[in-house]
Amino acid sequence: MTTQYSIRSISLRFCALSCHSAASVAVGADETVKQLILPGESFLVEGQPAFILTPKGDPPVKGSRPWVMYAPTLAGYPDEHEKWMHTQFLDAGIAVGGIDVGEGYGSPKARQLFTAFFNEMTRNRGFASKPCLLGRSRGGLWVTSWACENTDKVAGIAVIYPVFDFRTYPGLVKAAPAYELTPEQLAERQAEFNPIERVSKLAKSKVPALFIHGDQDTVVPLKENSAEFVARYKQENAESAVTLIVFKGQGHNYWEGFFRCNELVDFTIARAKAGANPD
Repeated sequence: MTTQYSIRSISLRFCALSCHSAASVAVGADETVKQLILPGESFLVEGQPAFILTPKGDPPVKGSRPWVMYAPTLAGYPDEHEKWMHTQFLDAGIAVGGIDVGEGYGSPKARQLFTAFFNEMTRNRGFASKPCLLGRSRGGLWVTSWACENTDKVAGIAVIYPVFDFRTYPGLVKAAPAYELTPEQLAERQAEFNPIERVSKLAKSKVPALFIHGDQDTVVPLKENSAEFVARYKQENAESAVTLIVFKGQGHNYWEGFFRCNELVDFTIARAKAGANPD
């Protein structure tokens, strides 16, 4: 598919910023739910580790507390590379939370756990009914799969070198067990399960999205993932709702620019606040 879309190719330099100390929450004498890189709370939702990084100061009125729903919340994530970014959210009064669904790759079971976590945050903890979703790498599969089923609950989507097509990563063989299918069955049901094939749902709802991606990414190819997502939005005349920033010469790595991107941070903060103040 040959398409035209707006891509800004930029390189950034960032100064260091001090961050808060790490924190963890224990649920038993010898048990810790999750190690956190910043102050907050960790707990269980349907038996799965979950967390909230909490802003300082008095919380807003219940129901209007802005927040970011993050993925992938595996054992080591969010990690130290993201500390500056999450500090910016907290300093702006934005909470960050997520749930560990394992290597779910956007499967129905993973989406069910996302919904359980969303319900815990909104019904029991007073957070806004429309968070901004934030994913990193395969977290793109997590957040877009859930968003496609819940377009009315998403204020925006921001992702760092995202996976949207599970054929590119982790591949059908590795993704299939999470879907309780064979690779052949998963290939046949891509219209039902593969996020990139379902992007039109987000585009038709004009869900705002911003992605950053390297043009030398061989793990999660730019063309088949972020660029194709933009192309799908364009097909639905929704290209004004999506922004793709391409970093020249970068691959799938720990380059500081991925985690200190002011445009991604500003977008995430703005969309989280918009989700808390829908009027």
